[in-house]
Amino acid sequence: MLIKFLISLLVIVPYVFFKSKKSLHMLQQNWYNEGNRYLKWIKNNLKIVFCTVDSLFIIFSIGLICNYKILMTVVVVFYTLCALVYLNNSKKQKVVKPLVFTKRVKRLLFTTYLLYILCILICSLLFKEKNITLYYLLVGLLIYLNYFVVFVANIVNRPVEKFINYRFKRKALNKLKSMSNMKVIGITGSYGKTSSKNILNDVLNIKYNSFATPKNFNTPLGLIISINNYLDKFNDLFIAEMGAFKRGEIKELCDLVKPTYGILTKIGVAHLESFGSQENIQKGKFELIESLPSDGIGVLNFDDPLQVSYNLKNDCKIVTVGIDNKDVDFRATNIKLTSEGTSFDLVLKGSTKKTKFETKLLGKANIYNILAAIALGYNLGIDLDKLKLAVKKVKPVEHRLELKKMGTINIIDDAYNANPDGTKMALDVLYQMPGKKIVISSGMIELGEESDRLNKELGEYMKDCDEVILLGKTMSKPVYEGLMNVNYKKENIHMLDNIEQAIKLINKENGAYVLIQSDLPDIFS
Repeated sequence: MLIKFLISLLVIVPYVFFKSKKSLHMLQQNWYNEGNRYLKWIKNNLKIVFCTVDSLFIIFSIGLICNYKILMTVVVVFYTLCALVYLNNSKKQKVVKPLVFTKRVKRLLFTTYLLYILCILICSLLFKEKNITLYYLLVGLLIYLNYFVVFVANIVNRPVEKFINYRFKRKALNKLKSMSNMKVIGITGSYGKTSSKNILNDVLNIKYNSFATPKNFNTPLGLIISINNYLDKFNDLFIAEMGAFKRGEIKELCDLVKPTYGILTKIGVAHLESFGSQENIQKGKFELIESLPSDGIGVLNFDDPLQVSYNLKNDCKIVTVGIDNKDVDFRATNIKLTSEGTSFDLVLKGSTKKTKFETKLLGKANIYNILAAIALGYNLGIDLDKLKLAVKKVKPVEHRLELKKMGTINIIDDAYNANPDGTKMALDVLYQMPGKKIVISSGMIELGEESDRLNKELGEYMKDCDEVILLGKTMSKPVYEGLMNVNYKKENIHMLDNIEQAIKLINKENGAYVLIQSDLPDIFS
């Protein structure tokens, strides 16, 4: 009977893999429970975690009233059906950012299976035919609670991950030490980091051999991977994007790579929930500038009140940029936005001379990013003529105010942007375009207690759009309320579940400009 019991459990292997894949996906997107993000996600998504098809495992109690052969057949059929249901649902489900099968994820999957094997091993060692129903119930319960089994696997693997990360860190530090002539540039802010990083990299490469961290590699491990796997001994400059969810994390990154130069994009309310207050966000972002050496250079945006008002505890050189603030070192004036791109005149402090710059990039936010790149490039010895050429060649950043064609529709892809200032700037870009204007939005996330208020304001700001498509009824509810506050026509609002439905709807709109303002990450969908 024991052999038959173990053979019957083989059918659970595929389903455990499918379910663990989903759990690991959420764990990965929640930074492997850093700051208890994964547990908070579980708390906020009880329906997803507990209302699953395998919750019917309780039917295994049928073994109490029938023979074991029938029970084994029920188990085999049940988990086969569960696997088929999962596969069918996964085909329909949209994944914004799929699970990346990193070595860490593979180790977690291995440990997850070990926990299940341990449970089955205990059942085998204690096996008594009369208790077979209880064994099935125990295994079924652990499969049902897979999100928590993966959580335990993450705890079990933590010492291993710390050891591996320590080895990687030592390797990265030794590599940086061997490249003593290379200078490091840190970039942080509540938003605009990735765009600023890519723009700066394009600009600096007109004179230097510059390298920027790929994608959104902005954590300690992300920087370590960038250094170990991508940084080249011929690089003159290393641009490190720096992200944070709480105070002290930017300082940790600076201690790792020791930047000589730093750019602060914009301080806002992104990750307000984890930082706790805007003051903590402000202090956290300035950890970059306060980590610079005395011969370093910090570039600040002086249109940002939180940067102007900060009492800086550092004697490094500060270079300021702005549009509205006239008392800055590098100022953009005479800004012209069109569907083809942006142009502006650059004025240096103490000079009346204007230098015209042109770029394919859209939006006021990108002008700030370009100004920061010009300011640092100029201070690193690149003349204005070369900077003009470099700015003109800057490539649009994927999913960040990226203008592209989809048939006869003009898409302004800003799907990776979800902050108050950035979303309004994106709408300003849309309003500059000719023809029908449509926005697709799911609202803004991770804004803590301010979330409802800020999303209502976003809805109010959409009043000049011809049509509004909202994704996710729960998440976008405050945006809808904001639209109602300004008496927006209900018939021009479409409440949909996902981006695929939105694309089908807009396909009929020839020549329209469609702003994809944000798309829900998988942890919110």
